[in-house]
Amino acid sequence: MEISIPMTIAIIGTGLIGPRHAKSVAADPNAALHCFVDPRAEAAAIAESCRLPWYESVQAMLQAEHHPEAAIVYGKKLIETAKDSDRHLIAGHHRRFSPYVTAAKQALEQGTIGRPIAVSGICVTYKPASYCESPTEWRAGVTGGPILINLVHDLDILQYLLGPITRVHAEKALSTRGNQVEEGAAILLRFASGVIYASPSAHNFESGTGENLAIPRVGKEFYRIFGSEGTLSVGDMKVSSYDDGVEKSWTSLLNEKLLAVGQQVSFNEQVANLIDVVRGLEQPGWTGPDGLSALVVCDAVRQAMVSGQPIDTSEIM
Repeated sequence: MEISIPMTIAIIGTGLIGPRHAKSVAADPNAALHCFVDPRAEAAAIAESCRLPWYESVQAMLQAEHHPEAAIVYGKKLIETAKDSDRHLIAGHHRRFSPYVTAAKQALEQGTIGRPIAVSGICVTYKPASYCESPTEWRAGVTGGPILINLVHDLDILQYLLGPITRVHAEKALSTRGNQVEEGAAILLRFASGVIYASPSAHNFESGTGENLAIPRVGKEFYRIFGSEGTLSVGDMKVSSYDDGVEKSWTSLLNEKLLAVGQQVSFNEQVANLIDVVRGLEQPGWTGPDGLSALVVCDAVRQAMVSGQPIDTSEIM
């Protein structure tokens, strides 16, 4: 592919984050924003403000005079099709490119806290009633809720940091709004590595990192990873461990140090990675199988809430 030609990108499904993705695409000199695809009138207004075409559906976009090539398939079939065609399949997830996640990943790979043993997360957000009102009332139904909207991102990052999740236990939280969908859950996860994880949902990566300008940054931890040689809290980026020569004991004092965190903008890094993958310069930062795996764990969480029993993810895959 000719490197000097900008990569044409369409935003399909605008939602809350679509305009943020569009901003990153527009800011990249190697990208050209083609259009918005979304049936909602609000999306048409966004497209108009960006002076770009708007289409109600992918079919309408493909029928336009100047249309990009596309193929719509689903789940495992999509992954198999990409593999059979010797093509990369990217599942867009900007948090993989967060400097906080990068710093945590490097610390774990360098053995900063020894062998990971357990991880916990306690971070909750309050979504106003308007969040589930028209035109986004679907968020109160079975296709919405914090598991599919919020938790899926955290499950992906946890698997990225600690490996695949194999078993899920979950209890549904008390409902205060009477919506059809869950409002939260207490979750226990087991990883293939033996690491265990416990957390309520919904999580709040945004307030910990400040990546979303609409949510105030507080810099508090949203994960705490316990290792054989220390702990790492992701958010405030503190490593707690014993000094050399000090006995590892509950009677010994722990020292704290801060991990350095870069200033990269994860949305921008995601767009750059997409372009470089298409040009054959890089590997995907987040793949189709990664995306499917996170959805499988979400499904296991919901099954566990209903059944009251542990769910093995292998039974769903």
